[in-house]
Amino acid sequence: MIQERLKYQPINDRPRLTWPNGARVAVWIVSNVEYYEFLPPKDQPRDAWPRTPHPDVLGYGLRDYGNRVGLWRLTELTDELNLPVTLSLNLGNWLHYPKIFEASMKRCWDVMAHGIYNTRYHWDMDKDAEREAIQECVEIYRNLTGAPLRGWFSPAATWTENTPDLVAEAGITYSGDWYHDDQPTDLATRTGRLITLPYQMDINDAMVWRHHFEGEDFAQMIIDHFDTLWREGTDQGRVVCIALHPYISGQPHRIRPLERALRHIVDHDDVWLATGAEIADWYLQQNPQVRP
Repeated sequence: MIQERLKYQPINDRPRLTWPNGARVAVWIVSNVEYYEFLPPKDQPRDAWPRTPHPDVLGYGLRDYGNRVGLWRLTELTDELNLPVTLSLNLGNWLHYPKIFEASMKRCWDVMAHGIYNTRYHWDMDKDAEREAIQECVEIYRNLTGAPLRGWFSPAATWTENTPDLVAEAGITYSGDWYHDDQPTDLATRTGRLITLPYQMDINDAMVWRHHFEGEDFAQMIIDHFDTLWREGTDQGRVVCIALHPYISGQPHRIRPLERALRHIVDHDDVWLATGAEIADWYLQQNPQVRP
């Protein structure tokens, strides 16, 4: 099935991908702006809060710090560096926290829907239930913004074998669910066209944090990752994704190492700082037909 969804082609044996103004890399900053329920529904595929009995005040409080403090600290940094931001957004966040919605609209942040809540998993969902969950995100986004939803990243990185078909069916352009490449790629679906954008699970503060690395380690990982793709981008355009969570990277002891890494990127030439939708649109413009 995977070969039907995703054709294999080595990156050194593809038509050359170029970016605007001859940039070597397209860089997108993804901020995971999430909403975790204090008491999630029971009988899900996994327990959202491993500390029992519930409520898990520690787990919930850490996540909500991101919405109350961490996001605003990150926003000061991205504003200062004039960085476009793509939100991996639980749509429930905007409903519960209108000031985050207002800040998003003010800055024209792109949105890659991340489900309604990060405590509602798509694993084991039947097709109709998953279709309804995706459509609910599309409708909430349209009602709040008047615009179509462009991107999708399944909540808590949970999905089913039907997810690509249902996302494309909903009219969404790009997906961050797959982590298989350094370039956008086409994903075969039953209807419509869906492309995957490189989203990072390695250059991702949540993954680093879980393995007990700290801010300086993460900053060096960002720099090394960027430097490699920037060098390789002379021959074949690449995508650099930096995945952040405000409750992690927005902490006071982590913001300065992150600033150092982002300034390293901004100080380079031949870099296209873009949103997910901008990268997807450029790729589709350059490749109006599915790549062979």
